[in-house]
Parts: sequence; structure tokens; C-alpha cells
Amino acid sequence: MERESMEFDVVIVGAGPAGLTAACRLMQKANKAGLKPSVCVVEKGAEVGAHILSGALLDPRSLSELFPDWHERGAPVNTQVGNEHFYMLSSEQGGLELPPLLVPRSLHNKGSYIVSLGKLCRWLARQAEELGVAIFPGFAAAGALFDKQGAVCGVLTGDMGVAADGSARAGHMPGMELHAKYTLFAEGSRGHIGKSLIDRFALDRRRDLQHYAIGFKELWRLDSKRYQPGLVVHGGGWPLGNNGGGFFLYHGDDGLASVGLIVDLNYQNPHLDPFQEFQRLKQHPLLARHLWGGERLSWGARALTKGGLNSLPQMVLPGALLLGCDAGTLNGARIKGIHTAMKSGLLAADALVPALAEGRRGDKLTVFDTHMKNSWLHTELKQARHFVPALHKFGPWAGGAINWLSQNLLGGRLPFALHDRTPDHAALKPAAACPAIAYPKPDGVLSFDRMSSVHLANTGHDEDQPCHLRLADPRLPVRDNLPRFNEPAQRYCPAGVYEVIKTNGKPVFQINAANCVHCKTCDIKDPAQNITWVPPEGGSGPNYSGM
Repeated sequence: MERESMEFDVVIVGAGPAGLTAACRLMQKANKAGLKPSVCVVEKGAEVGAHILSGALLDPRSLSELFPDWHERGAPVNTQVGNEHFYMLSSEQGGLELPPLLVPRSLHNKGSYIVSLGKLCRWLARQAEELGVAIFPGFAAAGALFDKQGAVCGVLTGDMGVAADGSARAGHMPGMELHAKYTLFAEGSRGHIGKSLIDRFALDRRRDLQHYAIGFKELWRLDSKRYQPGLVVHGGGWPLGNNGGGFFLYHGDDGLASVGLIVDLNYQNPHLDPFQEFQRLKQHPLLARHLWGGERLSWGARALTKGGLNSLPQMVLPGALLLGCDAGTLNGARIKGIHTAMKSGLLAADALVPALAEGRRGDKLTVFDTHMKNSWLHTELKQARHFVPALHKFGPWAGGAINWLSQNLLGGRLPFALHDRTPDHAALKPAAACPAIAYPKPDGVLSFDRMSSVHLANTGHDEDQPCHLRLADPRLPVRDNLPRFNEPAQRYCPAGVYEVIKTNGKPVFQINAANCVHCKTCDIKDPAQNITWVPPEGGSGPNYSGM
């Protein structure tokens, strides 16, 4: 097919914190060097911030490196963390608060801010455009382009106006080839191109396999009597028990609060339903006392990459870099990934500008590795490298004690190495070997059903387009997953995309692709790795407001 093409010095995939920070710093440094590079950012969301979801607590360190005058520039970073509490819940009613001395030092948040990452990304996008960056929202990067030497040389955007049967609809527009001297992939967790590049170039060789969690978030307008700006509540235990994960509650700007649950995707019981776990969490008195009398405004779900330094793939490949959660720079010990993603973007720009000044293209930016290893980012991830494996191996209590020892007394070191080399999808046990879980019906006050939640995500897909959730073997869900695991896709998907229905008395695996909120959990957790998430038509998916 004949396709139009455009030439750029740098193409950046993803208008999240890593991609936008790289774009801004690149233009800052290039302008100082007398260069005028052409830089574009492609974003699959309908607008910048549409697909952004995070708790979110911001360590402003990277933001201050990028824009020391961020406050004067009007960055939406206003509410500093005040009172902090950490709880371990033991049941649907009980639990205890840990005194600050017993909380790992990495989980203290003094100096951080409660923010909306979507708003921050929209602000970063404006700064990037003022610096001369072209930003193209509503265009999904479908795949990487390669030159004759096998180096990445840009991306192909997805076709628009393709019917479900593959035919061209009215207004059909073929995707464009965006050619670049260098391409930065900052797609977020489980980026589909990043995943393919890691496999193609064996970037994760000699590393622990990557680990993931699914994170839920709801935005609430609180009763004014319950609103405490700057309050931060973290915790673990019930309802997840020994399954990894934890909850958060942040009182942010303008009477709003974020409440959420993170569920590690290495859980074993296929009956577990992460969406339902989040809904029943809010019934606990600890959280209910904040939410009573409030109004739920928005809901969302997103995978997060949490393996840390042990699982971090090589970030450098010919003609390209992997940044942020596309690689896995989140610091699990601090439950923070914004400042680390932004720092990866800063380091990318530091590596790119000399290459552009020398007229190079398509080579490996190996100086990035040097910058990375000499940076505070590497130091921070190294100090946190045992945190996630300890929780995976020993659970929240014993693992938490090990992490307290490591973080508070040993500076992130341990006298032994901790690894978790079992991929998340391989952790499931047969359904018959696990207890069933009875979830309460939603009350419509604190807990809600799945479809009303998906409605709040403002997700939208043209029904007449090819399904973006591809099955390698369409028969496998009913043939293998249903008898062995009671087809867990019915539960691990937070948006009701996957169902097993009866047709003529026989089970049929049904995909409701229009519900998809692009969380990527199916791509991660399917026990047979039979589901591949690819981007639908650009502009599709959720449109998170204020998240």
C-alpha cells in the first residue's frame, strides 16, 4: 500500500510524563546548542491526558530539573503531602495503624505533592509546543519501522476508517510512515511496540522477567466536613490477604480525593476479581468514613510495570530508546513512577542532542547507559531492587519486615539476593484447587457495578472496526482456560470485555471490545498468553477527566 510519509529528527511515541519530558528537554538543550531539530509526539488518546491514570504522588525532583520555575509557569502541582498514615488491615472491619518508625523509609512522602497526572501531562504538552514540538493526539503508533540494517527508523501510524471485516469505510485514511533519525518509545506499561522490540532485540536477556500489577482509581468529591487537603493514607492486607498489592487514599486539590487499589498480577487464585476487590475495600470503615456523603466522579484502571531494577530490560537499541514504564522504571519501594519516568526522559535528551549535532542516525545511543548508571535514577532503583521480590516471596508481613530492615537500616542492601523469576501469567493455580470467592452486591453508595464504572471512564470505540484484542487460538479459552481456570479473563478484566456465554447450550468466548479501557491486563495475565492487545483506531479508548 502506498503511504504518505513525514520526516523528523526525533519521533516520540506516547504523550505521558516520560515522552513529554524528553521532548521538552531535547528542545531546551538543542536550542542552546544552536540546533533546530524537528520533533513530534504521537499519542493514541483523543487528547493529551485522555489515557493517563495514576494515583498520584509526585516527587518534584525531575520536574525541578526540567523547569526550575515550574511554580511560576503555572504547573498544576499545588497540594503538598501533609499528614500520612499507614495501615495493615486484618479483616473487613479490623486493622491497625503502623507507627512511622515501623514504616519503611521509602514509603514516607514528605516533600511530595498530590497531583492529577492527566493535568500535569496537559501542562507539559503546552510547554513542549511552546518549545517547538509537534504533538499529534488521536494517532496510534501501530508498529516500528526498520531500515535495511535492522535499526528502528520511525513508526507507522494505524489506519483510520477500517471496518470490522477489514474493508475500507467512508473516510478511510491509511496510516502514515513517520521516519526519524531516532525514536523514543514512552507508551506506558506493557506498550505494544515496546513489548515487540524487547522480544525482537532480546532486551530482557539475563534479567528477571517483568512483573506487573493492575491499579484502580476513583476520583471522589468529598463532603466538605471530611476533606483534609494533603492527607495521605496507604495500606495493605485485607482484602488481598497474602496476595501482593495495597491501597491508597489521597486528599488532593479542590475538595477532591483519589482512592484506589493496586493488585499484583502474580496472584494464584483464578476466582479472584480485582475489580470486585476494590469495590469491597471501600466498605472498610477506614475508607468509608472519608467517602460517606461524597460523590464518585470518575473511575479507571491501568496496568503498572513494577519489577524494578531486577527486571529492567536494556533501554538502548539501534535507533531507539525505551523510556519510563515502557521499560519499567517505577520505584516499587516508593510506589512512585512519575519522577523516575521523567528522569528517563531527561537522560534520553542528554544522549540525543550530541548525536543530532554530529549528524548521526540509527545507531545505538550507548551513552544513555552511561548517563543512566551515573544518575540518581539508577541509585534509587538499586536501593529498591529487593522490595518487590520480598513481598512476592514472603507476603505483606514478613516481606514488609524484610523491606523495613533493608530500607531503614541497610540502605537498600541485603546480605542475600532476592529474585522472582516466575512470570505473572504462570502463577495461576487450577480453579478446582482454589477457594471460590463470594463478592457482595454493590450498594450504589460506596461500591458500584462494573458497567457503571466503565461509563465513568468515558470509553469509546467505533463498533465497526477490527477487534484490537487478538486471540492466537480462538478455541483455546473454552477448550483449555474454561475447564482448568474457569476462564479467568471474565474476572481479571476490569471492564467486562470478556464473557463466556451459552449459545445453543454450548459455551462461547465473547469479546466486548468496545468496553476496553486499555489497561493491558489481558495481555499480561492470560495463562496461555493467547491474548495480544494491539491499538484500536486512534482516539479510541477511555477519556479520563482529572485523573
